[in-house]
Amino acid sequence: MRILYVVTRADAVGGASIHVRDLAREMRRRGHEVIVLVGGRGPVTEQFQAAGVPYRCLRRLRRAVHPIRDLLAAAELLAALREWHPDLVSLHTAKAGWLGRWACARIGIPALYTPHGLAAGGRFSPLASRLFGLAERWAARWDAEIVCTSDYERKLVMAAMPARPERVHVIHNGVQDVGRGLLADPSRSPVRIVSVARFEHPKDHQTLIRALAGLRELDWQLELVGDGPLRGRIQRLTKELELSQRVHFLGYVADPAEVLSRVQLFVLSTRSESFPRSILEAMRAGLPIVASMVGGIPEAIEQEVTGLLTRPGDEVALRAALGRLLHDAGLRERLGRQARKQYEARFRFEGVAAETEALYVTVLSGRAILPGAGR
Repeated sequence: MRILYVVTRADAVGGASIHVRDLAREMRRRGHEVIVLVGGRGPVTEQFQAAGVPYRCLRRLRRAVHPIRDLLAAAELLAALREWHPDLVSLHTAKAGWLGRWACARIGIPALYTPHGLAAGGRFSPLASRLFGLAERWAARWDAEIVCTSDYERKLVMAAMPARPERVHVIHNGVQDVGRGLLADPSRSPVRIVSVARFEHPKDHQTLIRALAGLRELDWQLELVGDGPLRGRIQRLTKELELSQRVHFLGYVADPAEVLSRVQLFVLSTRSESFPRSILEAMRAGLPIVASMVGGIPEAIEQEVTGLLTRPGDEVALRAALGRLLHDAGLRERLGRQARKQYEARFRFEGVAAETEALYVTVLSGRAILPGAGR
């Protein structure tokens, strides 16, 4: 197969761009011809280059809405499709999804669209959500299979778009395994906590920092992996709360596996998610997890089995969950062991790649939808 992937932004590495990188690399390994189109240059294109994934930069494709530039981006994308003649196109994130579905419909190329989180999931302001919702309903007229990374996202899609249930599939995210040397030991003390998340809405570092401020009598250190526009604000909050010696800002880390291997507890405080890759990486490392009960997170984390879930923005509940695990090494060890087992059973990347390749074959053959796709 000749498979063309499109992802909107190159300026910030996130779950969508890493997902595209890994899929493209694996499909090449399976013998398919692959290229990725991405808006601009930046850390994402560096990731593609390091992984040996062929890519081409689109000058006009950007995340922000700009009518004239978006028209030029659509024309640029259409020209690339005509030049490369793919068998199918896999579109990732909203802007690539809108423009790509239009371009594919123009020349009759099968398209698959993975939103990686919809505006309807509380990721934007009410006005922005309404505008994005209107845009998604408009784009639904251009025929495409929709691939969701969680059952939660599938429900959003069915509520937001006039899509036929049999055309909306669920393929959960997955991550490549690591060697035994990169597995964590949650039982060790003192406890090092890690959070892997961009300093950008809807991530909620503020609630995390305030929750830990109420546990200053316990022996812990926090490592924050990630970068973004809100980093300075969180650094100032950390200083105001006199936690600067206990909270460490590590910046962007291309592969956090080594960081995860040396800590004892993973936390993700957030207000909206689809199905975050960072949680799967923590499960892979064998870490107990404390996370906000939003989006597809409960599809990965089972309460009191692989982690502890709290309401988003609930500082008191988050503090209580963290306090339990800081006090109880046995509980950390048990939850971490079960998290690793769940990763091995459900979230290995090999399974994601096999499901995705099977869907590509199904789409090109025009046969009935895969069993279970209409869940």
